[in-house]
Amino acid sequence: MGLCIREWSKSFYRRFFHQVKKFNIRNSVFIDNTADKKVSEIYQKYLEQSIAVVTCNKIACSSKLDNYKALKKVSNKYNAPFLYETNVGAGLPIIDTLKNLIASGDRIQKIQAVLSGSLNYVFNNFNEKTTFHDVVQQAQHEGYTEPDPKIDLSGVDVARKILILARESGHNLELNAIENNSFLPVESLQSTNNKEFYNSLVKFENHFQNLFSAANKNNSRLKYVAEFENGNAKVGLQQIAPDHPFYNLEGSDNIVLFFTDRYQEQPLLIKGAGAGAEVTASGIFADVIRVGNK
Repeated sequence: MGLCIREWSKSFYRRFFHQVKKFNIRNSVFIDNTADKKVSEIYQKYLEQSIAVVTCNKIACSSKLDNYKALKKVSNKYNAPFLYETNVGAGLPIIDTLKNLIASGDRIQKIQAVLSGSLNYVFNNFNEKTTFHDVVQQAQHEGYTEPDPKIDLSGVDVARKILILARESGHNLELNAIENNSFLPVESLQSTNNKEFYNSLVKFENHFQNLFSAANKNNSRLKYVAEFENGNAKVGLQQIAPDHPFYNLEGSDNIVLFFTDRYQEQPLLIKGAGAGAEVTASGIFADVIRVGNK
């Protein structure tokens, strides 16, 4: 049985859990399609009842390292699958590929990636003839951003994703250890709601135009890049030259380069649609099918 909840009160979460437990239906799956911290905090309760958890919510796997490890441990102890392929790259097989590399004895040397479909969409459509505000608003309208677009544009969402990949590679990192070189003005970062945030984008339009102009003069394109190497991770806006694999990344696509012991000179490359409701839903459904096949 698939069970999906969105954003209700904390008391609802408890009632929902107890009702699921009362049903005691075999092969139940708890599906979290939210970006809600409170929902992510109840995964362990389901896993302890041998109820599988499938989620696109990145908060649990990018939370404190102890919590991340505890969820993995409980999942194994109670034989309850905990699957989160859509945490990185929506429906792309990024986490699954990484797990297979590690399981087969390979070691990750470096990861380079564009992991935000929303940011890639924004910078692919932003130029001297558009306004940054309008492009971001369109990205939200298309369903590419989080409900709070500042999460995407501040780099927090990308930082969570590279943290998850680093952890899946076997490294014990915390989110605050990731260097985040945000391109947003301080006032935008300090906004407390979407209205304030969008107003700040209008106010600092010259700042964003200058970023575009500088890249254009260097015959480069702007991409928000995540990198992991030698136990360190960082995210930030970069000017990408024409000879780089990231240069021609179109639309809201994502791309990941895995440099490993086996893939040293030519990295393993995964590329494709990395944002949007349909591809995320397909990734969630694929995880549910994996649960059913276990």
